[in-house]
Amino acid sequence: MQQNKNASIFGIPVLVAALGYFVDIYDLLLFLIVRIKSLKSLGLPEDEIGKVGLQIASHQMWGLLIGGIIWGVLGDKKGRLSVLFGSILLYSLANIANGFVTTVDQYSLCRFIAGIGLAGELGAGITLVSELIPKEKRGVATSMVAGIGLTGAVVAYFIGQEFDWRVCYYIGGGLGLCLLLLRVTVFESGMFKQIQHAEVVKGNFLMFFTNRKRFKKYILSILIGLPTWYVIGIIVGFSNEFGKQFNIQEPINPGKAVMYAYAAISVGDILIGLVSQWLKSRKKALFIFYGITVFGILQYFTQYNGTATNMYLICALLGFGTGFWAIFVTMAAEHFGTNLRATAATTVPNMVRGALPLIIWMFTKLQVFGYVEAAAITGGVVMTISIIAALMTEETFGKDLDFLEQ
Repeated sequence: MQQNKNASIFGIPVLVAALGYFVDIYDLLLFLIVRIKSLKSLGLPEDEIGKVGLQIASHQMWGLLIGGIIWGVLGDKKGRLSVLFGSILLYSLANIANGFVTTVDQYSLCRFIAGIGLAGELGAGITLVSELIPKEKRGVATSMVAGIGLTGAVVAYFIGQEFDWRVCYYIGGGLGLCLLLLRVTVFESGMFKQIQHAEVVKGNFLMFFTNRKRFKKYILSILIGLPTWYVIGIIVGFSNEFGKQFNIQEPINPGKAVMYAYAAISVGDILIGLVSQWLKSRKKALFIFYGITVFGILQYFTQYNGTATNMYLICALLGFGTGFWAIFVTMAAEHFGTNLRATAATTVPNMVRGALPLIIWMFTKLQVFGYVEAAAITGGVVMTISIIAALMTEETFGKDLDFLEQ
């Protein structure tokens, strides 16, 4: 009876974290989905939409990078729940404001501010769930959070098809504000409460750089996640441009490609938690999904004279392969002590998101070899870095999280 009671209690934070990540992903991916029609509505000529779209996407990612540090530090200093409330309020208001923009500069600023807000959602949610769930079931619980949450991209696609792009942003902001009401039912992590008033340094971002072992764990935690945003930010997000290069006759809808990818990512994120549980290893599960990602990339760059249907299916395959987001963030949380855990779990995924401008820069500079060739080389570099990082990363399955960073 006590076990059932605990299961229902633990179900609330998992559900709330999952719904929070659902709204997070809806808002995060909405720009990729409505990018073309929204920029056309603001008066941009056809030949500038691709370039301006990359710039706005980069600004949103810079917001995520900055926000990741801010919310991560607050999560360890003020508590996991303070971040879950503050971050969703900021990005909800930013998305409502996004519906009123009339210039590209205003659009870019709103995406930057929304990026800051979005940065806190997943890390705080994963940290809270990781600390509340028994270590034997931790991977499955965090995978459920990500798996359910990632369906937000699918909903964003269908809403984007039915409504004006401005209304899509209003809906995202409204969903976030509604979720605030649900969050009053969630309780704070007991591990955090134990150290809340203790004489221990909490949320010091610089601690990642003051100890060699800790620095290595932090950098490796970031590098293993790089393929996710290479896939989504470049080859899926700009699948319409690649479709032309591959001589695909039917126009590719990048919003539809994102929807297919994220529907598959959602499935992958749930399955990788079960695979990790079965293998009793985070790393082995990660390498299986790396293999699927590499296979998907090879399929993507060999689809000359293909069809739009084939492109969407390959994007789904790539999405499934990169469905290791939950495990990757869970590993970041498991590597570090309670006084630094929220900072790690929040900054690591946002460092990966924030790396997209660097990946875009590499892709842009390599275009002297050709558009498709540049993307393929960029993908090869990213995958190589991540595989080496994963080989060097410590196994964290079943790790006791009740410890501190000194």
